Amino acid sequence: MRLLRASLATFLACLISWPAHAEVINIDNAELARLTAKGVPLIDIRTAGEWKSTGVIPGSKLLTFFNEKGDANPALWLSSAKGIAQPDQPVILICRSGNRTRAAAQYLSEQAGYKTVYNVSSGLNGWLSERRPVVPATTAMTCSPGVPC
Repeated sequence: MRLLRASLATFLACLISWPAHAEVINIDNAELARLTAKGVPLIDIRTAGEWKSTGVIPGSKLLTFFNEKGDANPALWLSSAKGIAQPDQPVILICRSGNRTRAAAQYLSEQAGYKTVYNVSSGLNGWLSERRPVVPATTAMTCSPGVPC
């Protein structure tokens, strides 16, 4: 009986110390449109040059994760992302093709404790290929890493 209690206590301690994170949910453009229509915030993590060359999805918040050299400062980026959505709120991430957002989404889910993180699997390229609407980047809210958005 003592062994059973000790094993149960060890098991419960492991469960409590297990990092809480959710799985990143890959979504398509139809789901992106549905979620943004419901008010789920969309963060475009591309660079300023990319935003300017293609435009952005209406309503997106612009917050670069990787700079032009491919460098990132996730902790600094997170301080601005929390101004857009807190860890208990859902958030959608988009980049050009869905690759960079995988890393940012994993960071939010596994390191920052976000419960619901959506990754647009085809990125803005997929959005544009379906001829969905974009607006000039100048009309969107641009956030700076480290500054609350």
